[in-house]
Amino acid sequence: MPLNPYGVLKGKIIRGIPAPPTGDSTPHYHAVVKADGREYKLAINVQSREQPSELLYLVGDKFNSEQITHLQSLKDGFTKISKSNRDEIALDYIRGGLFDPSKMIALLFNEDGPDNDLNEKVDAYLQRAIKDETAKIYVYGEPFPGGIHNIHMNQGNVKKYRADDGIWQDGGIVIHFEQEDKWLGLFLAFQSQSWCTDDQGHMERPVSKCSHKTVKIAEVSR
Repeated sequence: MPLNPYGVLKGKIIRGIPAPPTGDSTPHYHAVVKADGREYKLAINVQSREQPSELLYLVGDKFNSEQITHLQSLKDGFTKISKSNRDEIALDYIRGGLFDPSKMIALLFNEDGPDNDLNEKVDAYLQRAIKDETAKIYVYGEPFPGGIHNIHMNQGNVKKYRADDGIWQDGGIVIHFEQEDKWLGLFLAFQSQSWCTDDQGHMERPVSKCSHKTVKIAEVSR
């Protein structure tokens, strides 16, 4: 079944911990968000079990922020998203027209040198939000005991993860720097995921025939 429940966490990020360079077959960047009097742990994938292992990422302000400015009206804490409110706040990388998927880049999670791997890209934006007292973070995904995971595209999966497929349930992170009134986004996807999905979020065409590079914009903003 699709993610259950799917939703968005609003709060203040207070800590970010990059994934260790070795010793984990599924490394995650870990962070902590304080919201509504409690702390939530974030588990952010920075490498895939499937090949290619490098995740696709898009980070920065190159997305349609007009779609999500209404997030400010949400209360701190976790807001469940269902069919009744998904048109207002849910993310769908394929149908939502939030960003141009061809701009996503595949990146290793750990590489020698400064500012050249996914761990460092994620950390740079989250540390900026930690240091800014006015910054609010919005984390899309699925709760697990104590936190949120599946903070990435959640459709078009290979057979092993097909049960997680669904539409209007993609994960991601959006940060609002309130003093500047500036929005930044972090969107992640696995290279094994197809960008052509049916109304259940299942793969219609293999990624070799429908990737983030080849999917038509008309299909993306449908």
